[in-house]
Amino acid sequence: MIFDLFSKRQKKLRGDVPDIYIYDDVPNPLRVQIVHIWYDVLGDTNQYPRYQSVESAYKFIVDTLCREYGLFHLPSPNYNEFDNNLHELANFFLNEKDIEKVIDVVELSFQVINHATEDFNYLRRHNASKLIEDAVNELNSRFKEHGVGFQFVENEIIRIDSELLHEEAVKPALKLLNQKNYQGAQEEFLSAYEHYRHGKHKESLNDCLKAFESTMKAICDKHKWEYQANATAKKLIEICFAQDLVPSFWQNQLTSLRSMLESSIPTGRNKLSGHGQGTEPTTIPNYLVAYMLHMTASTLVFLTMAEKEIK
Repeated sequence: MIFDLFSKRQKKLRGDVPDIYIYDDVPNPLRVQIVHIWYDVLGDTNQYPRYQSVESAYKFIVDTLCREYGLFHLPSPNYNEFDNNLHELANFFLNEKDIEKVIDVVELSFQVINHATEDFNYLRRHNASKLIEDAVNELNSRFKEHGVGFQFVENEIIRIDSELLHEEAVKPALKLLNQKNYQGAQEEFLSAYEHYRHGKHKESLNDCLKAFESTMKAICDKHKWEYQANATAKKLIEICFAQDLVPSFWQNQLTSLRSMLESSIPTGRNKLSGHGQGTEPTTIPNYLVAYMLHMTASTLVFLTMAEKEIK
């Protein structure tokens, strides 16, 4: 539960709350609050020492990070070889300067939480699904509270730039793509966000186009609409329109729709990252990649919702 404390209300009244998102810092109070969430769901190894599964959850997180980073233990100023896994993880998390590694810890720990159903004795005595849902909701609320521009959505940390666009486009897109026939498109869309988070702008635009094309191919496959294996986005759009994915009477009213779909995602990708950059490196502005991501999300929502209406 998050309490609207007097001090918080005063900060809001004074205008001391962040009005833009930050991405290069995870404040210490936020890190401590995240550790509290771990305690709520996975437990404290001191509080539940007889529950082997609690310690094994933290061991899995520590071992995974050590293996991926090529380390024997997670470094921190307070490292002690006799620490249990929770203390080793928490000390690393609270002291680490590399923000990407800090986000690694958040993502991996909440992926473990997301799968902590009947694996933990503590959760068997509680409403596991509600506890897990509350944990994820609190994490995302804490991110917002501190003005940190990340959210945990569909089992991954993604970067957000606009709360409105995130709520109205990105989250619905991920939810709609979270179906078996859209699995490829979802992976590509999440990959686009992951590249964006790491500043790999050209790779992000490439994956935007892949997600766009994969969504249309999935729709064609579902309805057995024929297309060539190497069909481009333009050709796939033509097929979808020819098959009345958008009813003809709406196509007449939305004459610019096809032009928008044909020229937005594919053109942006082709102009900026689809071809050789020549002798001068091509620099893609961060705000432009964010725009393309949100445009892709809105388009995927449009396509998948239109498909749902097909009789």
